[in-house]
Amino acid sequence: MNVNHFFDPRTYTLTYVVWDETTLDSVIIDPVLDYDPASSTYNYESLEKVDSFIKGKKLKTHLILETHAHADHLTGAQELKKRLPGSIIVIGKRISEVQEAFKVIYNLKEEFKTDGSQFDKVLAEGEEISAGSIKVKSIQTPGHTPACCTYLIEDMAFTGDALFMPDYGVGRCDFPKGSAEDLFDSVHEKLFKLPDSTKVYTAHDYMPNDRPLRWESTIGEQKKSNIHLNASTTKEEFVAFRTSRDKTLNAPKLLLPSIEVNVDAGRLPKPEDNGVSYLKIPVTAAKANKN
Repeated sequence: MNVNHFFDPRTYTLTYVVWDETTLDSVIIDPVLDYDPASSTYNYESLEKVDSFIKGKKLKTHLILETHAHADHLTGAQELKKRLPGSIIVIGKRISEVQEAFKVIYNLKEEFKTDGSQFDKVLAEGEEISAGSIKVKSIQTPGHTPACCTYLIEDMAFTGDALFMPDYGVGRCDFPKGSAEDLFDSVHEKLFKLPDSTKVYTAHDYMPNDRPLRWESTIGEQKKSNIHLNASTTKEEFVAFRTSRDKTLNAPKLLLPSIEVNVDAGRLPKPEDNGVSYLKIPVTAAKANKN
């Protein structure tokens, strides 16, 4: 089984293609649609790289896997599905909870369903799905969002934002229905129960201290040296740290456009009578700083 990564430096996102060199079956994990908020334009630069690789290798793509509804980039899943006939879009079953929360925030109308039906397949805890010769197991790892899902393929775990590289820690937990308690349990009771040799592939790398890009570690490395959450970290320590740190973080630059599109499985809003799509951006008064 082979893994190729594709890095988007604008959003620090890693997209993966996992493929079987014998059967040429493949899956894609966390594709990116390039979006510029200043001009409100999008392009397919990141997708072209993935699409060219798939077609250059003559791979058969069965699944486009989303680790969660991302808050820092728009997903390119719908465009890739058009380009790769026979592929389907997959996410964790608890996406419905994220949809419910953001339906209220965006004041979406009744026709917007909150049952995950916008996706082709939603996976429950421990559920397995086949992509030809590739077997994918779902490990629900809520905390960053309730819908976060780790995909286990042989000895490889694609953890989304549950685990970053050990020197960067773990994802924030202050989005609607996020939970530091849940993330601790997801990591300690699920991911850290995997064999130490299990490879960990993260959804982002922010290259702290100007180090080179990294995308792969192991469960053993994470247990030993993750700076936010390792094998010796207590739940009380982590929850206190994560809660305090999250209060200091700014919202991701692409939060509002990303979530609106991503909870709808990557569909842009329907064009209006002038043929143009419009994103909804809630406008609210900032909370006063009590410090």
